[in-house]
Amino acid sequence: MFNFIIRRLLYAIPIIIGIALITFLLFNVVGGDPVLQMVGKHATPQVIEELRAEMGLNRPLPMQFVDFLRQIVTFDYGRSYSSKRDVLGMMIQAAPVSFTLAFPGFIISLCLSISASLFVAFWRGTLVDRVFVVVSVLMISVPSLAYILFGQYFLAYKVGLFPISGFSFDPTQVFSYIALPVLIWVVLSFGGELRFYRTVMLDEINQDYIRTARSKGLNERVVMFKHVLKNAMIPIITSVLIQIPFLITGALLLESFFAIPGMGTQLIDAFNTSDLPMIKAQVMVFSILYVVFNILTDICYSLVDPRVTIK
Repeated sequence: MFNFIIRRLLYAIPIIIGIALITFLLFNVVGGDPVLQMVGKHATPQVIEELRAEMGLNRPLPMQFVDFLRQIVTFDYGRSYSSKRDVLGMMIQAAPVSFTLAFPGFIISLCLSISASLFVAFWRGTLVDRVFVVVSVLMISVPSLAYILFGQYFLAYKVGLFPISGFSFDPTQVFSYIALPVLIWVVLSFGGELRFYRTVMLDEINQDYIRTARSKGLNERVVMFKHVLKNAMIPIITSVLIQIPFLITGALLLESFFAIPGMGTQLIDAFNTSDLPMIKAQVMVFSILYVVFNILTDICYSLVDPRVTIK
């Protein structure tokens, strides 16, 4: 296991360097001169050159890319162009806010979708199964923005069940502000997750060992939870672990529309102000998290299923 982890970490290095190169080229070469995007068309050449020298953008591109790699290794992403604050400090401050919103929504939608998929798989081919499938397709078909606007207008503005927007760092008030975004998160996630987990459960139900378990007279609840759910853990683990980086980096639309000061809001503000240090930092942090959780996924495979061997 130790050798496998070291080997995968070594494999991850060229992947991260490749992502860093693509990110650097997109924002420093293809996207044009970031200084001109900041100062506008009417700035004098002297101001442009001074600002370019202050940001280190007057150096050759290879040296700028080496500096970018150094920032990734040291997690020192410099200062934001717009706020002049330390980028890493801003992200550390915003990450718990994003996690406060994403974690309960993720856990609730995961539990509901897995439970519903087991229920639907048990009633496969019946009217109950067809109703759940139709409902899940309808939920997927509705745009995310429609759910957000409906929740803000009817549930928050008309009915007054929730605040329309905002966030509080007071533990006694934070629930009232995140309740509606969490509810919308669950609704947005439920349809797609139900279809995915339903397919996973049906694949396991049609296996020979399930027919053997039933022929032995085992209770259907034991068959569904002890055999079907246990042997469906590999695709479930894959789906769960791959989603975790998204929990940390925030939900763009939800945070933006509900004025939640998380990493999603930071990223949108960075795009609006051409704040390249913040954009590049968030892209690289997410990429690193994604690679790390892919490695954790492979490790968890061997822990939940003894048939999986790590080589």
